[in-house]
Amino acid sequence: MRLSGFVATAVVLLLLLTWLLLRGMNTGTSSLDDGLRALDDFAIAESALHRDVLSARVGMLRNYDPLVHEVETLHISIERLRLSAPEDRELAASIETLSRLVESQERSTEQFKTNNALLQNSLAYFELFSARLAAQQPGSVLVRQVSDLSTALLHLTLDTSPTAAADVDDRLAKFPPVSGLSEIQATVVDSMLAHARLLRALLPETDQTVRVLFALPTDREQGVVRELLKAQKNTAKSRAELYRFTLYGVSLLLVGLLIRLGMRLQSRALILSRRAGIEHIIAGISTRFINSRPHETAGYVEQALADLAQWNCADRAYFVIAGTPVKVYEWSREGVQFEPGWPESALTVAAQLDPAEDGAIQVYDVRKTAPTPAADLLRKADIHSWLCIPATNEQRIRAVLGFDTVRRAPADRWCEFGMLRMAFDAISNALDREALERDRERLQENLQHARRMETIGAFASGIAHNFNNIIGAILGYAETAQTYVRPGSRPVESLVEIRRAAERARDLVHQILTFGRRSDARRSRVCINSLIKEAKSLLDVSLSPYVNVVVRTTTENTTVLGEPALLQQVILNVCNNAAQAIDAPGPIEIDVDVQNVPAAQQLEHGELAPGRHVVICVIDLGRGMDEMTRERMFEPFFSTRVGGNGLGLATVREIVLQHGGALQVRSAPGAGTQFDIWLPCASAIELVPAEEPHDSSGRGTGETVLVLENDRARLLRHEEILAALGYEPVGFTNLMDAINACRTTPTRFDAAVLCCHLHGGAALIKDASEIRAAAPTLPLILATISAREIAAPALAGAGISGIIRHPLTSAELAGALSTCLLPK
Repeated sequence: MRLSGFVATAVVLLLLLTWLLLRGMNTGTSSLDDGLRALDDFAIAESALHRDVLSARVGMLRNYDPLVHEVETLHISIERLRLSAPEDRELAASIETLSRLVESQERSTEQFKTNNALLQNSLAYFELFSARLAAQQPGSVLVRQVSDLSTALLHLTLDTSPTAAADVDDRLAKFPPVSGLSEIQATVVDSMLAHARLLRALLPETDQTVRVLFALPTDREQGVVRELLKAQKNTAKSRAELYRFTLYGVSLLLVGLLIRLGMRLQSRALILSRRAGIEHIIAGISTRFINSRPHETAGYVEQALADLAQWNCADRAYFVIAGTPVKVYEWSREGVQFEPGWPESALTVAAQLDPAEDGAIQVYDVRKTAPTPAADLLRKADIHSWLCIPATNEQRIRAVLGFDTVRRAPADRWCEFGMLRMAFDAISNALDREALERDRERLQENLQHARRMETIGAFASGIAHNFNNIIGAILGYAETAQTYVRPGSRPVESLVEIRRAAERARDLVHQILTFGRRSDARRSRVCINSLIKEAKSLLDVSLSPYVNVVVRTTTENTTVLGEPALLQQVILNVCNNAAQAIDAPGPIEIDVDVQNVPAAQQLEHGELAPGRHVVICVIDLGRGMDEMTRERMFEPFFSTRVGGNGLGLATVREIVLQHGGALQVRSAPGAGTQFDIWLPCASAIELVPAEEPHDSSGRGTGETVLVLENDRARLLRHEEILAALGYEPVGFTNLMDAINACRTTPTRFDAAVLCCHLHGGAALIKDASEIRAAAPTLPLILATISAREIAAPALAGAGISGIIRHPLTSAELAGALSTCLLPK
């Protein structure tokens, strides 16, 4: 109450001093001084107006703008006089009288301007006509009469008395008639006389207007206004002196009050000093963090904790960030240690205690607090007083800045929690920036790796296309040579091995092209359970006899959106890799499950979106992998096997990521390997059963087959394969030749084989459509490395009856031709 009364007294005295100061300074003399200056301006403007009127009267002033400006100045001066003392009625009445005189002056001035303008104009014309007559009739009686009239008018301009005016009238009356003059001269004389009569009327009137203007009694009214202004100014000065004396007395009273206030302020100086200290510390912390590098952040955080703890008289300081695991930055005085489990438990304690309005949690004496789980944790941490600055994220404590005093109370009570919040933000922002810098470095590394992989993929695709041509030649010539060799002989076995090696090379080229492809594949709905059952049948006949494939599926919906061939290739590649890692007889387990991912989740390779996912686990009990192998196993062309190409797992990773999935690999030397393949689920639909493969062992019976291939050497190999299969090949290297042959004899050919080396994509479909238009009933077979770039509707629209892989093999080509030539 005493402090509030003191503050109220101080406020009242300050308001009183302010009022006295303003009254002592604002005496009102400034407006009165402005009124006196306005009165002076009025007198100057009036004198200037009289001067300029006289100048205009004698013809020395041709421009009337000064007269307008001076009248405006008179009006402005009147307005300033009205503002100088608006509350004085006597002064206001005198000013209004002066204002009416100004209005009279304005009217006289306007009348003078009009008359004087006409006067000057008539004088000019009179002189002009006089000079013209003098030039036409020098020495004539008319010229002498004009000269006499001019003299009379000149005398009238100097003396507008009735005598001078009568003289002009007499001259005008005695002016001779113009009957003896020419028409032009008569006109000139008439005009001159008209101007003479106008001058006779205007000269007396103008002089009278000037006399009225000069006779207006403004000097007396100006003197009255001036005296009234001076009287009010003297009164205002006397009143201001009284206010100043009163101000002096109140100031003496205030001095005593200020002395008492100074004694109180002294007690608060320490608080300001502490605040300045914490501000200096926070500025230093922020500066260090701004200039730090990512690897220096941890050290600077510990230094910041030390500075804050020393300022806050704390024994221990720490910054704890929630997570898995919990991240802790700590500092303690020499000889003071942290108890086990502390400060990690500070997050739990902060979550159980309610913060104050300033957001801080303060426990001044832990021993005096009620027994609660939070208090027990504080006692177990050997804390006497505790201060915590928490930060929440979605109603959870995400980080705390804590200070402990051990077995003693702090020297000063903690304060300035707002400044500690700034320190918390500085440390938090520095750690966030460190994390962002590390993420940026990781993303840059990933970007460089992706660019290298893109280059490798493009390079591999280019090489694979060239190798595909070579493999086609090997397969074609091997099959052709096999038809000329006796069955069961040694050369047949060699040719079979050559074909087998070429087919393996063709599969390797297909893997390289799949890995190097960057376009999105055409997607359909695929049941993973059905796909794995098909893959198991292939694995049972292709893997070693001592490897047993065990499949465990689920009854839940396992439908995903993808390309069946690519997804089956993922399963086959992973299982083949697992089989190669098994040195002793044992199983390869394939488990299929469906799991729900509630939120986005980052796996080792790829990120999962929220939703249901099919999980394919491929488990083997083989040799396992060390850390270095696990880091590089998805790199293209990296392999731990002699003769391995290193594209199997790289292709797996590429296909899974393209399908929006992710990979998780668990492995250790001697403990086997587990591949977890996550694929996003699609809505369940009924899958279309796969068509049964046709028998490819059938031979032709002389049917004519059109072959379109732009390379002559490859065309000859294709013709030899068809001839060996019992067909009559007719080859073309030019599209138009093939189209013309079909148009000439539409029924000549029984089937056509189009090779993808001619064109790619849409151009090949266009060529097939043109052949189809020339021979509508002709079955078309497309030989291509991959038809993934061509949509099924486009193939159907072009009339494609079958697709086989390039380079051609006898078995695939025979099967496709048998299917196309089956009776309808």
